[in-house]
Amino acid sequence: MSNPTESVDDLPEQLRIRREKRAGLIERGIEPYPVSVPRTHSLAEIRSKYADLEIDVTTGESASLTGRIIFKRDTGKLCFATLREGDGTELQAMLSLDKVGQEVLDAWKSDVDLGDIVSVTGEIITSKRGELSILASSWAMASKSLRPLPNDHKPMSEETRVRMRYVDLIVRPEARANARMRPAVMRSLRETFHNQDFIEVETPMLQVMHGGAAARPFKSFSNAYDMELFLRIAPELFLKRCVVGGMERVFEINRNFRNEGADSSHSPEFAMIESYQAYGDWRTIADLTRSLVQNAAMAVSGSHVVTHHNGRQADLGGQWKEISLYDAISEGVGEKVTALTSYEDLVAIAKKLEMKIDPQWIVGKLAEEIFEHVAKDQLIEPTFVMGFPVDTSPLVRHHREIPGVVEKWDLYVDGFELATGYSELIDPVIQRDRLVEQATLGAKGDLEAMQVDEDFLRAMEFAMPPTGGMGMGLDRLLMALTGLGIRETILFPLVKPETE
Repeated sequence: MSNPTESVDDLPEQLRIRREKRAGLIERGIEPYPVSVPRTHSLAEIRSKYADLEIDVTTGESASLTGRIIFKRDTGKLCFATLREGDGTELQAMLSLDKVGQEVLDAWKSDVDLGDIVSVTGEIITSKRGELSILASSWAMASKSLRPLPNDHKPMSEETRVRMRYVDLIVRPEARANARMRPAVMRSLRETFHNQDFIEVETPMLQVMHGGAAARPFKSFSNAYDMELFLRIAPELFLKRCVVGGMERVFEINRNFRNEGADSSHSPEFAMIESYQAYGDWRTIADLTRSLVQNAAMAVSGSHVVTHHNGRQADLGGQWKEISLYDAISEGVGEKVTALTSYEDLVAIAKKLEMKIDPQWIVGKLAEEIFEHVAKDQLIEPTFVMGFPVDTSPLVRHHREIPGVVEKWDLYVDGFELATGYSELIDPVIQRDRLVEQATLGAKGDLEAMQVDEDFLRAMEFAMPPTGGMGMGLDRLLMALTGLGIRETILFPLVKPETE
């Protein structure tokens, strides 16, 4: 990228020529960035109105249309250009010598470059080839582009697409489709929640202490309160306060921040859906989650079968498979493993698998890491992995039948975790014990351990009804619908600054 302080003479030729054209427009009294230009219709409106127009006809209708120049061909007496709107709709513009005169035609040829945004006024017609067009009587510059667009012969790399998403949106139909898919999914999620009587709430992103998930937080500082604050890792503890207060079905769709690694399925900043249903449990919340995902698939593809960017079809319909976490581990390692298997036995298994073991891992964490190593990549069709260790699930109720396990599931799709659901722990005495255990782990150096949140415990002491809870990554839901990596489903993911 060029340095904004460098002189015009130092710029690459393309950039220098365009800046010279901008200066030339100003010298002739033409504003290259006017406050407004004529516009009576969108290109989509014209396309819709004249969808069935016959070949080589005139409509008698005059319109003023705007668009970005993405193709331009200049001949002696007739010029052609393709205008494109933000949604990708395109329309041909034609300028002929007999309609606009030599001076206007020459200005078009010399002043307009690919990437410029222009306004064209004229009659709507079809060309001799049947192309719906606007035959110009006049035109105006709406915004002069000082940089050339990437050409088809040298497409942008993924890194460049992510870094310059604004260009990606201009040139690539898939980028525009992905950006428009997200709000369609959001509408579907909200409709599903609304139809099941859930209330949408907003909870704090700046928090006095971090909690609601095992994750390393981002730290901040408030000058006004003279205190350290944390960007939230999950809204869970505040949403549960809502349930205590009588808001029996609540949800939130908003940003979370986790100071962890970044890869194809992890981003430090991400969008999360969390919901809590009083008098529900891990089973009822699984039904809700399936409805959310399947309704979102229907909203964007008209079917529970979605087509990924590479052409692969994924079936998100039906009831979905269920497997036990410990059964999956046992099958993967070739010996019986349960929640009561000792730490030493798990270490021996991990060493056989040639896994790298973090000495900070507790028994349940080690079991989960072994599961991820042997099983998660095989979970392509939607699968609920049921029954997780108690020591890694401090906010979840004990399993009704299996010792050492809590009523928690993780939903896997395409080999990654999409959502997690629980029968929530509502006993404030046990909850305090669990959070004290977490604080002890934190004191020993576990950067992901939760803190003892006294206000949350006080809220629970006012009695929280039996509740099912769920969290799902919105960006990961879009991954399941498109087959893309997380950096393509987030419009502007975090990227490192460019180096000189």
